[in-house]
Amino acid sequence: MLKDYLSVGQIVGTHGVRGEMRVQPWCDSPDFLKQFKTLYYDPRGERSVKVISARVHGSVVLLTLEGVDAMEKAQAMRNTVLYMRRADARLPAGYYFVEELRGCAVLDADTGAEYGRITDVTPTGANDVWHIEKNGKEYLFPAVAAFLGDVDVAADRVTVRPIKGIFDEAENAD
Repeated sequence: MLKDYLSVGQIVGTHGVRGEMRVQPWCDSPDFLKQFKTLYYDPRGERSVKVISARVHGSVVLLTLEGVDAMEKAQAMRNTVLYMRRADARLPAGYYFVEELRGCAVLDADTGAEYGRITDVTPTGANDVWHIEKNGKEYLFPAVAAFLGDVDVAADRVTVRPIKGIFDEAENAD
């Protein structure tokens, strides 16, 4: 399901004494966070904050937000989850956010049979693995191009062409 606001990371600590914060990004690359001029403190976009500066430092983003100009203020922000407005994200065609995959129905591209719903996504380095649940049973599905049909998060569904045997138990449960 397309969401207007998506979580992009969490403040995990401070950097220096002038209010700069270390943010653990929840995206493919820390560079992704550098594109935003405004972030939000809530998933409804009701509390916005201007981004003063953002730079990559190893696997984290060093971020300065408006109104946070001292180490004590930055420390008080620790563990805060930051959100971005989907409309502000520059995302290449065919890309989607993991948060929007959660809850999508997984259907067979050829037969239309439903295999369950995506409950989580685990990055493995080589490819993502989708956690698909049906009737209390979890199936792990390698999300590689050869097995994927259409990914339509707006319609809350994805189609797949699974390896034989991966969903046998799910198919027999219907």
